[in-house]
Amino acid sequence: MSESAETVELIKLPVSQLTLGMFVSAIDKNDQGQLAIANAGQIKHKDAILKLAKSGIKFVWVDTERSAEHCGLKKKTTNDSQADNRKALVSRDKQQAQAKVMLTEAKDLIRKVLSETFEGKAIEVAPFEALADTMIESVMLDADALKCMSALRSKDAYLLEHSVNVAFLLVTFGKYLNLDRDMLRQMAVGGILHDIGKIKVDNKVLHKPGKLTPEEFEHMKLHQVYALEIMNETSGLSQISKDICLMHHEKLDGRGYPRGLKGDEIPRHGRMSCIVDIFDALTATRCYKEAMSPAAAFKILLSLTPFHLDQELVYEFIRCIGIYPVGSLVELSDGRVGIVWASKDRDALHPIVKCFYSLKVKRYTDVAMVDLLKSELYIERGVSPSSLDIDPTPFY
Repeated sequence: MSESAETVELIKLPVSQLTLGMFVSAIDKNDQGQLAIANAGQIKHKDAILKLAKSGIKFVWVDTERSAEHCGLKKKTTNDSQADNRKALVSRDKQQAQAKVMLTEAKDLIRKVLSETFEGKAIEVAPFEALADTMIESVMLDADALKCMSALRSKDAYLLEHSVNVAFLLVTFGKYLNLDRDMLRQMAVGGILHDIGKIKVDNKVLHKPGKLTPEEFEHMKLHQVYALEIMNETSGLSQISKDICLMHHEKLDGRGYPRGLKGDEIPRHGRMSCIVDIFDALTATRCYKEAMSPAAAFKILLSLTPFHLDQELVYEFIRCIGIYPVGSLVELSDGRVGIVWASKDRDALHPIVKCFYSLKVKRYTDVAMVDLLKSELYIERGVSPSSLDIDPTPFY
C-alpha cells in the first residue's frame, strides 16, 4: 500500500486527526488488512468523522491533492515546479500554434489542388505525402493541440476542413489500432483526397441548404465516379489511399456506392474511412444543419451497425476518440461550460476543462482550467455551441 500511496499522493491518518475538507480515498480496516473505498469523498460535516469513529475505524487514507487548501496537506509548489508548469503551458501553446499553421497550410494545399483539378491538371502526390508526415508528427507529439485546432469549424470552408479532419481522424484512429507509420501515411493521403470528386459536382447541389431530391442525390453520388477518374490519372498514389477515397460510401450490406461492395470486399482501412467520414460530417456545422455533439454522433454510428458500419470498429473508434473528445464542449456540474482541453493519460470522464461561460448567470466568465482529477466537479453532459447560442472560438 505504501508504494501506491506515494504514487497517488495518499497519506495514512488516524480518524482523530481528520478535519473538514480532507478527501478520504479509502478506509483502513486494519484489523482485517483490507481497504474499503465505498465511502470515498470529501469530509463536509463533523458527523462523518463521528460516524467513522463509532464504526471502530482507526485509520483512513487521505488524498492530499483532492483535499481543501486549508487542510495544509498539499505540497507547497516550489519555484522549480512552477517553472515546469509555465513551461508545460508554453509548450502546449507552441504546439497549438504549430498545429494551426499546419491546418492552414493543409487547407491552402487542398484549395490549390481542387482548383487545378477543376482545370484538368493531374494531382501530384508528393506534397500530400509531406503533409501526411507533418500530420503524423503532430499526432505523435501532441494530439490534443491538433484536436483543439481542428475543432474550429467554418460553414463556408466545410469541404477543406472536412478533408483535413478526416485525414487527422484516420491517423489518430490508425495510431490507436497500432498501424505502422507507412500505413498511416497512405491513409492520411487518402483522407485528404477522399472528396476530390466533389469539385465536379454542381455547386447548387453541393451547397443546397436542405434535403436533396432523389435526382440531386444521384448527381451527388457521381462525385465518386469523378474521383475514380481522377485517381486513375494520378501517378504514385497507393492502393490504400485509393481505397480510402473510393470506399467511404460503401456499406457492409452491399447497398453503398460506387461499387456496391459487400462484407469482406471492404478492407479494414476502407471500413475505418466510412466511420470517420460520417462522424466528422455529423459533428460539423453546415449551411443546412448545426453541429452535433460527439456523444450524439456516436449514437448514430452505433445505429448504423452492423448493416452499414463495422460494429467492432465503431466501438474501437469511440474508445479512441473518447466520449468527451479534446476540443468538444461540456457542461460541468456547477453549470459552467468549457472546452475539453487535455485528456492524455487520463480516463474519459476526468479531462482538464477550460471553462469560460456560466449557464447559471448566462454570461462569459473569467477563464479557468479545471482538472477533474483534482475536483469534486464532474461532466454533466456534452453540448454544442448552437444549443447555447455562444461562440467558443476565441477560447481555443
